[in-house]
Amino acid sequence: MTGGTVLPARRAVLLGGGFSTDDDGLLDDWLLGHARGPRPKVCFVPTASGDAPAYVERFLDAFRSRACEPSVLTLFRRELDDEALRAFLLSQDVVYVGGGNTANLLAIWRTHGVDRLLREAYDRGTLLCGISAGANCWAAGSHTDSFGPLTYLRDGLGLLPGSVCPHYDSEPGRRASYRTAVAGGALPAGWALEDGVGALFTDGRLTEAVARKPEARLYRVRAGLGGEAVERAVTCRPLRA
Repeated sequence: MTGGTVLPARRAVLLGGGFSTDDDGLLDDWLLGHARGPRPKVCFVPTASGDAPAYVERFLDAFRSRACEPSVLTLFRRELDDEALRAFLLSQDVVYVGGGNTANLLAIWRTHGVDRLLREAYDRGTLLCGISAGANCWAAGSHTDSFGPLTYLRDGLGLLPGSVCPHYDSEPGRRASYRTAVAGGALPAGWALEDGVGALFTDGRLTEAVARKPEARLYRVRAGLGGEAVERAVTCRPLRA
């Protein structure tokens, strides 16, 4: 509370799936259940994929049929000036960031000032979320293939403390490489998402974890006293159709 004003909760969601990978829509429906209002404005940001047209169409196909107002922010062919861009992003209830190249995403956002605008939107109560690179970007660091081979990236918006690793169970080498990075101090302790998991953070703390399939897990990974990685599975509430 500041000067008698109650500040909105700052919320971010890490997704291990969604419209681009799953047919059941469970994670996206769960996500929309946390949005403001009965018909939230949902903006898709496909920067990490180079604003791939097919990716944009998949988002629109998935969200036009839902109780929301979908839109897309493209930056490779930007149309909005700075004032209009700020007004547009701050008017959104949900910003949904797609997958692709995390390092490129961060560089392009900073060039256009989108990083600062997303921080402002976050502080004003906009729900930030994303899959893969769109999950990595919110943390202080992440595990990525932005440079070809799997490695660590000590960069991000830092809205969530620690680090993030997506595709923990589905991409060969992810688990071992992330554990090595955390154990050796290249990345801070963080969250590893198996495909099918959704994790909601409120004011930087995990407040809900869900899974669209029974075997999917969310893990807290930290460095142990002996220089090894320590993994703790978090109980996820199952989502049902």
